[in-house]
Amino acid sequence: MKNYLYSKDRIVRISIIIGLMVILSNGIAAPLDEKTTTMLDQNEMAVTIYNQNLALIKDSRSIELDINSNQLAWREVSAKMQPETALLRNLTHPSGFYLQEQNFDFDLLTPQQLLEKHIGSNITVIRRNPATGHETSEIATVLAANDGVVLKFSDRIETGIPGRLAFPSVPENLRDKPTLVTSFINSTAGKQNLELSYLTTGLSWQADYVAELDVHDHHLDLNGLVTLTNESGTTYPNATLQLVAGDLNRIHHPRSIARKTRGMTAELANISDMQNEALFEYHLYTLKHRTTLADNQTKQVALMSAVHVPVNKEFVLTGDNYYYSGQYKDIGDKLKITVFIKFQNKGKGLGIPLPKGVIRVYKKDQMGNAQFVGEDQIDHTPDKEFIRLKLGSAFDLTADKKQSDFQALTGTMHQNSIFETAYQITLRNAKKEEVAVTVHEPIPGDWTIISESQPHTKISSNLAEWKLLLPADKAITLTYRVRTKL
Repeated sequence: MKNYLYSKDRIVRISIIIGLMVILSNGIAAPLDEKTTTMLDQNEMAVTIYNQNLALIKDSRSIELDINSNQLAWREVSAKMQPETALLRNLTHPSGFYLQEQNFDFDLLTPQQLLEKHIGSNITVIRRNPATGHETSEIATVLAANDGVVLKFSDRIETGIPGRLAFPSVPENLRDKPTLVTSFINSTAGKQNLELSYLTTGLSWQADYVAELDVHDHHLDLNGLVTLTNESGTTYPNATLQLVAGDLNRIHHPRSIARKTRGMTAELANISDMQNEALFEYHLYTLKHRTTLADNQTKQVALMSAVHVPVNKEFVLTGDNYYYSGQYKDIGDKLKITVFIKFQNKGKGLGIPLPKGVIRVYKKDQMGNAQFVGEDQIDHTPDKEFIRLKLGSAFDLTADKKQSDFQALTGTMHQNSIFETAYQITLRNAKKEEVAVTVHEPIPGDWTIISESQPHTKISSNLAEWKLLLPADKAITLTYRVRTKL
């Protein structure tokens, strides 16, 4: 018995035979009466993409149809189509149009797939004598095609690929591109407009924002871009593009279609802003120009632009609630004080619903070079709402915090407890200017501030707030005593 090592490189030679079979059969195993439609028949293409890796495709094509029974292969659909959502309509003659059956063929024609589809069937093995160039052929049965090819001849079994393989046919559901095959009854013969609509995964979008602060951190310029990614397995040429911002309720099915994804290219579209409108409880953005979404491509389009937006910078020290019901020697030294910037979604260029996304903030240094200073995620933000971005921790502001007293007045540590505790927070400012710092303390249970060195504000049922002014290059100390009932 001859033994040939299995090689993925050698199996590629089967594609030569596949090409011959396509030519000889005048199509890829399609029935003789099957009609085929491609992008060349297309009249309109509309793509609506949602936040959650979901898109609605509406593909309108002009097709020559027969009266009564028709079988149509709709090529160049998404490889990640949800076939149960597919809807085919006759826009020219809607009456008398009845769908009978539809099949989504997503097994693509490859040498490996062709072998697997012929397991248990006979194929022809063609060998070429390298010395004479003479070719001989033998019939063999494909026994296995996973992790190597196993062939049964009349007198032996061989592994690997001993030569070129010729196949008698290509299975009907094995096509070179994802195809939706439909059977329907049509009342009128002639060229008519059909529209195929369906939901698909593999198309997604997200909003990305770039902000630049001025020299004093009082204003910023904000630009919003929409980043589109197409990994659906097909291209959508010259499409009307719409984006839906909002959180739709969806039923998730375990079924998925695996597909190898190639590297993507990036393209920046130089186009004007998008139009916005309300849609149910969501917001719909429509691109003013048609665009092409190529397969395996990332594209960016402009969403909005605003300049000189007023900004407030905030420094916040946030505590924790665990140390209000126990005794602690040290709570923390050189604690970080978080820096935020805050602005309102209003004014020229703003005042539109902003889709959720990441805002990346930059600021120019003394040489005029823009430097990255932090980023934060925003949720969907309506008109006139405030946006608060956490950018990082202030380098020149620190705090020390300690518990200066603890008393358990009544109860136990776990039931009907009343505690009285005192705290000391020292805040240091190494800057050359005065800074306002907000101290937030989340206090559990039923609490009362008994004494304090600075007045507090009760922001909510479990949050006390102090607003402090730190002089330049100085330190101040906040002290307070609180009684809590847990």
